[in-house]
Amino acid sequence: MSSILSNLRNTVIAGIVLTIVMAVIVISVSGDGMAFGHAYGAFIMRWLHVLSGVMWIGLLYYFNFVQIPNMPNIPDEQKPAIGKVIAPAALWWFRWAAMATIVTGLLLAWMSGYLGDALTLGAMDGFAVDKSLAIGIGMWLGIIMWFNVWFVIWPNQKKALGIVDADAATKAASARTAMLFSRTNTMLSIPMLYAMVSAQNLY
Repeated sequence: MSSILSNLRNTVIAGIVLTIVMAVIVISVSGDGMAFGHAYGAFIMRWLHVLSGVMWIGLLYYFNFVQIPNMPNIPDEQKPAIGKVIAPAALWWFRWAAMATIVTGLLLAWMSGYLGDALTLGAMDGFAVDKSLAIGIGMWLGIIMWFNVWFVIWPNQKKALGIVDADAATKAASARTAMLFSRTNTMLSIPMLYAMVSAQNLY
């Protein structure tokens, strides 16, 4: 067991295997053949969407609740370990988890037949479907957050962390911009998650 848990790749593979075994057992017991239907395909896409979203928002909260507030408490000689090792790795997973969340979310909406209604906030149905409005608001908030990650936070973090050349003043300004947009995403994540959950459970 330690050989599985001491290696991240093996741990993830084991998690996938356990998921497949569990799914096979549940499908076998239910006996309704749902594994081969469109609904099950949409469910798998929703699972991938949630899995990606957990990684994305989890890292967003790590940055805002752990790393940023505690950076002033770290001795200067230890800060390069964060800036040169931990932050770049976390930002890689952060931005690609954001991309995966958006892609799987749009595919899920398309597979489920509500992509147009959601993106137009229900305008295609005369704003009569509460679920379209709720999921649409959540989708647009998610798209704004994704845009912030890829086109504001990441370019500024590259300068702040010295991944691309920048002078000291530019690094400081970039670090502040990245922090403010990261905080913006933290703020938007709260109504975004409410919209997503309410669309699935209240309407």
